[in-house]
Amino acid sequence: MQDPKFHGIISTVVTPFDDNDAVDHGLLKQDVNYLVESGITAICATGSTGEGHTLSLEESVAVARTVIETVAGRIPVISGIIQNSLAEAKRYGLALKDAGVDALQITPVHYVFSPSAEETVDYYRELGSEIGLPIVLYNVVPWALVPIDTIEMIGRAVPEVVAIKQSGGDIHLLADLLHRTRDRFTVLAALDDLHYPAFLMGAHGALAAIPTVTPKLSVQLWNAVQQGDLDTARELHERILTVWRAIDRPNLPATLKAALELQGRPAGNPRRPFKPATEDDRNRIATALRDAGVIDG
Repeated sequence: MQDPKFHGIISTVVTPFDDNDAVDHGLLKQDVNYLVESGITAICATGSTGEGHTLSLEESVAVARTVIETVAGRIPVISGIIQNSLAEAKRYGLALKDAGVDALQITPVHYVFSPSAEETVDYYRELGSEIGLPIVLYNVVPWALVPIDTIEMIGRAVPEVVAIKQSGGDIHLLADLLHRTRDRFTVLAALDDLHYPAFLMGAHGALAAIPTVTPKLSVQLWNAVQQGDLDTARELHERILTVWRAIDRPNLPATLKAALELQGRPAGNPRRPFKPATEDDRNRIATALRDAGVIDG
């Protein structure tokens, strides 16, 4: 069933790495505070934006503990799991539960081999029953998107799955998901350039990368749509879109962090083998941030 704690603007948070490729917990604390003070409703660590696919179990738990300590009960904390077996997903989930997270964001199995619908349902059923935390199904991997029929099966079989984070770049799938499952699941938009239409269609909120960069604008966009102020919402959408177009590149971990640094929010390095954003990247992103009114011109 839906959990209203996970409505509204849920921001992801980057994982800052130092020059030795280790997590910089000091920088992490600074940005968590910035995001919470921007008015977000929950925060998600160790997901795609947090480069969770690169983190060991020990690193994931350490990041989660830092986020929980810094949030200090102000908003819920979600932690991401990006693994490819039940055994590893369960191991991460139990450790993150022990660390004190409020919910888990879990991708389906997505390596070369594709589980059947029944196997996918069993995957989430066993994770839900053995870990015992609310689960956000993170439907992100373009070649392994969980179809709506399977999501409906999960809805009937796995009460711990309370939300679907619909990514994968397909607003048509989001529309069908809302039409068929909005009463069962909290449906969260992760289509960073399409939050405005997603909210108009009835998405319960967003859990995505762009609020990490534009948290105040994203919160204002959500509030404007809820209040029916569509002129303001459209203007905010276009400002956010300007920023997303500048950072949406294959080296997104690097461009995201550059966008934070240009706002005076030190974000560390991306995890190797990615290198920091190039000067061309930084110039393009700075122009977009100025055009969107995020930084001064």
